[in-house]
Amino acid sequence: MNRQPRATVKIVDYGECEDDRVRVFSSDDPNEEEWRPPEPKAPCQNPRALVAGEKSAAAKRTSKAKEPKATKVPKVKETLHKSDAKSKAPKGRAERKNDKMNAGEGKRDIKKESPASQRAAESGPSVRPKEERVSFTVSDANEGTSFAGWTAKKEEAEDFTFDEPALKKQKTGNDWKSAVPTKGSQAVEKGDLNMNWDMIEVLSTLTCVERWVCSNVVTLLREENTVPFMVRYRKEMINHMDADAVRDVQLVYEELCLLAKKTQSVVNTLKKDGVLTVELEQSLRTCRSADELDHVYTPYKKGCKVTKVRKAKALGLEAAATALMESPHNLDLSAWVKPGTEGLSSVKEVATGVEHILAYTIAKDPETLSFVKTLCETSMVTLHSSVTKAALKEKEEQEKSDQGHKKPGVQKKKKQDVDKFQLYFDFTCNIKRIQPHQTLAINRGESLKILTVKVNIPDSVKSNFTRWCVNIRWKPKTYAREEHHALIKSSVEDSYKRLVLPFLTRMYRTKLTTVAEKESVAMFVRNLRQRLLVCPVRGCVMMGVDPGFAHGCKLAVLSPTGQILHTDIVYLHGSRNHKEADKLRHLMTKYSCSRVVIGNGTACRETESFFADLIARRYFHPLDVSYCITNEAGASIYSVSPEAVKEMPDLDPNLRSAVSIGRRVQDPLAELVKIDPKHIGIGTYQHDVSSGALKAALDAVVQECVSFVGVDINICSETLMRHIAGLSTSRAQNIAEWREQNGPFINREQLKLVKGIGPKSYQQCAGFIRINKQTMHSGRSAPHPAVPNKPAAKKVKGKSSVIIPTHFNPLDQTCIHPESYDVAQRFLCLIGGGANQIGSAELKQCVNRKVGSSSVEELSKALGTTPETLQLIIDGLTQPPGFDIRQDFGQEDFKRGIVSIHDLQVGTVLTGRVENTCLFGAFVDIGVGRAGLIHKSNITLDKLPVTQRRRSLALGPGERVEVRVLNVDAQRGRIGLDLITVLQ
Repeated sequence: MNRQPRATVKIVDYGECEDDRVRVFSSDDPNEEEWRPPEPKAPCQNPRALVAGEKSAAAKRTSKAKEPKATKVPKVKETLHKSDAKSKAPKGRAERKNDKMNAGEGKRDIKKESPASQRAAESGPSVRPKEERVSFTVSDANEGTSFAGWTAKKEEAEDFTFDEPALKKQKTGNDWKSAVPTKGSQAVEKGDLNMNWDMIEVLSTLTCVERWVCSNVVTLLREENTVPFMVRYRKEMINHMDADAVRDVQLVYEELCLLAKKTQSVVNTLKKDGVLTVELEQSLRTCRSADELDHVYTPYKKGCKVTKVRKAKALGLEAAATALMESPHNLDLSAWVKPGTEGLSSVKEVATGVEHILAYTIAKDPETLSFVKTLCETSMVTLHSSVTKAALKEKEEQEKSDQGHKKPGVQKKKKQDVDKFQLYFDFTCNIKRIQPHQTLAINRGESLKILTVKVNIPDSVKSNFTRWCVNIRWKPKTYAREEHHALIKSSVEDSYKRLVLPFLTRMYRTKLTTVAEKESVAMFVRNLRQRLLVCPVRGCVMMGVDPGFAHGCKLAVLSPTGQILHTDIVYLHGSRNHKEADKLRHLMTKYSCSRVVIGNGTACRETESFFADLIARRYFHPLDVSYCITNEAGASIYSVSPEAVKEMPDLDPNLRSAVSIGRRVQDPLAELVKIDPKHIGIGTYQHDVSSGALKAALDAVVQECVSFVGVDINICSETLMRHIAGLSTSRAQNIAEWREQNGPFINREQLKLVKGIGPKSYQQCAGFIRINKQTMHSGRSAPHPAVPNKPAAKKVKGKSSVIIPTHFNPLDQTCIHPESYDVAQRFLCLIGGGANQIGSAELKQCVNRKVGSSSVEELSKALGTTPETLQLIIDGLTQPPGFDIRQDFGQEDFKRGIVSIHDLQVGTVLTGRVENTCLFGAFVDIGVGRAGLIHKSNITLDKLPVTQRRRSLALGPGERVEVRVLNVDAQRGRIGLDLITVLQ
């Protein structure tokens, strides 16, 4: 699949609480002070009165009852929720249009609404147009989804079927570029966000994705389609992008919607304050990033110090500043002097006020900002960090106290923190070359007040900027005297020093932080995907071992399906180890257990040595026993979680950890989804990135992995069901309850009988749910009731009750979506096969023969579908029942011997498995009890398979690699490795 380049956008909240990170980067003018004009501002009174008059007129025109007075809230928040307060009463079409504009959804052409939409509007406020429903990342605890301020409408129970083939009338391939956009995409392209730029165009520019693809992705998102559904069943619409690329577009689209919403909020606030002008509103709606919006809005923020430009404008000097640029030959500054009035008492004060107004105008001009950014791009802008005086003083005091042996407690911890950042005590790097992990480390040191950070912009930028402004952009239109030229030059220099330079600093710091955070989150996502998709080890009894010293090693013997056969505690690291070895042999012989899984926590190395010694002595003969080491991160947290208590109520928490460790190898995906992804031990810098963004990204990749692997609905846990695309916590619970009450599901259609599964939910989840005939009758399930009686409760106006078939459908065990069953049946008829032959050699021969004589494109046209859908049908029909995509990935390595770090020599070639990856390299387990590091400089494209030459390091947990030892530091436990190749 194509992987598109990434792009970033930073969003800042303009509510009462601003983002802390942005505040760190902000810099206020040190010369500004509290100031009030001598007299009230007369110009501001009329606009407020006008706004109040408009409100009164609007209130008289409406027929709604008068609502109670709301409590006093900040004006920004008041504007944000203005439409929500009015939405409780029935609304006409015009009012709904205004509400959509206030919510950031933009303007739509109401004349083009369909008759069905108009009838829905007249029926009441509970029915909303489908374009308003947008689905984004699935919450782990809440039913439904939300996105950019929109909440997904609760689905109603109604009759629904997939009568037609998927995408039968849609254009495919490159024809999508010229296809007529749907209603949703048309609304977006017409300026749905009420900004002065085209949202699809900006989205395409920021994400480097073609415009027609962006339009289709936005349309699919507005129709509440999940990312896994789009990637698997709408490939032609998204140009075969992978899940990460689609999520990039999704996130940027969300950020643009939030930016538009903030802009609308700012416009409403400024309008209420009576300071909004046409030019200011145009400047606000032209902003394409949060930094630009903040730059324009900051001088007008309520509650902040009165800025110099507002002082000057309050004194009426704006006309003088305009005259300086338009007709300086007629400007006489002495005519503005008013003795006794602060700010106007002398020509110098008048000139200073004019200078402040002109400096502000220059700094807010889009063309000027664009020019100075271009200058910076062609110059060497650097980031410099240095240690703070306070941190150095603390370090010196700690060193003195260490020599005198005084108070080693808290100060020691502070010293350790300072020493961690020694690399950045005097660090300088080009903005374009700084690495993401360096940015995050510098930000952390700055937040701890250990480092001070500065962006250095060359003096050549200032000189070129001043020359361009004075001679070209801000050159007076008519003849100007020498003192006027000097005033303009002074204004330009003041604008650069006081306004433009801080803006550039904030812009670079924000951009660096955003890129670093996104790269760190992307690394977490890749690591988690690799960890979840490790091939399961099935068909054997397994012993999970949670090692320990004083409290012993916890054991759990698990059946091939993960059932707990026996639990115990053995003390392998004391004088009783001979008796404990006999107990181990008895247990392994009794349950025919030949696989041991050891957690990599405390006492792991000693426990591994104990088992390796017994195996070398053939102590478990005739069993051929082997062991592996697995990451136990999160096992102890899971053992005391409500899910673990519910699943294993009578088991000690320590023994639950051993069960979890064993199951992680038997079926990594099913076990790891029970644990919060951030506790699985993947990635780095998790505390330096946005916790919300990290959680959303990790939850999304869990949903992606669970959905693509597929879930047997009759034997999977409720926890696993929550992560299927289209399902939520409550829907998964309803499915589990239905399964308990009515027995196993016979076909996918029965999902329609479950409470909360509406048309959209069924469409999104059905293709990822499997009904396997082998497990359909397993378990303690109640017999099925008479199915035709059940659907009677599911009725819709003008339709009969839902009719659910009661027989098993072989297509339900494949990845084929129910909406394509009609096409699949016609394809089977075309090749002369049957659904009961799925996965058989005969059917494969028929398919290959037909595809060989006629291409997939020709067959898809004959069947009235798309090539992508037909290829998915072919895959589903030829794959054996119970096919698992994880079988192509590596599984845990079991071994019988042990190697020490002291046995390593420089130049030794070893094989290992990637344990974790970070922004500066990959850690590899080479079987010596300590992971070695492959620095990112040693991970080059020529060492990677073609399929893995993608962004970042192209390595992830679980991948087998061949490495060469570069250096060994046994004292510090550090091993340097060089990548030779990735083993397939």
